[in-house]
Amino acid sequence: MAGVGGAALGRAALLVLLYYGFSIGIVFYNKWLMKSFPFPLLATLLHLLLIFGLSALARALARCRSGRPRAALSWADCLRWAAPAALSTSLDIGLSNWSFLYVTVSLYTMTKSSAILFILLFSLLFKLEEVRVALLLVVLLIAGGLFMFTYKSTQFNAQGFVLVLCASFLGGIRWTLTQILMQKADLGLQNPIDIMFHLQPLMFLGLFPLFAVFEGLPLSISEKLFHFHEAGMLFSLVGKLFLGGILAFGLGFSEFLLVSRTSSLTLSIAGIFKEICILFLATHLLGDRLSLLNWLGFAVCLSGISLHVILKAMNSKGEKALKLHKEASSDPDLELLLRHTEHAST
Repeated sequence: MAGVGGAALGRAALLVLLYYGFSIGIVFYNKWLMKSFPFPLLATLLHLLLIFGLSALARALARCRSGRPRAALSWADCLRWAAPAALSTSLDIGLSNWSFLYVTVSLYTMTKSSAILFILLFSLLFKLEEVRVALLLVVLLIAGGLFMFTYKSTQFNAQGFVLVLCASFLGGIRWTLTQILMQKADLGLQNPIDIMFHLQPLMFLGLFPLFAVFEGLPLSISEKLFHFHEAGMLFSLVGKLFLGGILAFGLGFSEFLLVSRTSSLTLSIAGIFKEICILFLATHLLGDRLSLLNWLGFAVCLSGISLHVILKAMNSKGEKALKLHKEASSDPDLELLLRHTEHAST
């Protein structure tokens, strides 16, 4: 038994490291890419196309291996259920990448943490959560921590901060709608590979108008893509963009592996330590400057996120116990056995 437990723990640790590699890597990749290719919306569109191709390939391989057809949505279901989630997801990712032109990695990471506030807000609106005092405490801790982190920050940029905050707001809508989409069993989109396959084309269409308005003209006169002087420069750019698509696809896939082989609680806890790792790397590798007040704000915000994770774990445990109780009550033989056990123990 000890060997089995050790193997499971080792597997979970490997999955967490895989998730860290993609999730931390894509944050620093985006900051690095924006220094040499200041067209975040175009980069996002190209990543969406690559993710669509990789997810289509993964679906084809899974179909060949299992012999079973994959989920396929009709146009009506796509427009009704998938389009809202796709639009909010594309804008969330697009604005997040856009913000890297202006903000540091540490400010981005901290502000992005506020997405939980908006997720809670929309969960309450969609009746996915109930109003509780503990949830209000979570909101106050995260909001207070965010204020402390940004207050008199030496590397604060208002434009970038607004972009990340808007992305966090859209992230709240995104994950709420994605949860609803995955919970609709009749759609058959419980596997993220299937979700990525169906959402990417809609995400591309949703983000393209924003790209045309803000980056179309600057891109048409830029040497970065059309008026390049050397073929090597173009191939280098294509390689950089391809790397981003691989990281984005790997992030979605690693999240799915971590949740399916462990639990969503493991992913939530790993996310907390991931943010600590990002801030540590940002200060040591990129030279991000944080004051004592900034670090205290980060600690307060993390305490709010940790409280939210604990509440979700307790709620999940209570729901499982209630479900087991109902199943036991519905089985006469099991109920009789339980009663007999109770009498025997008294």
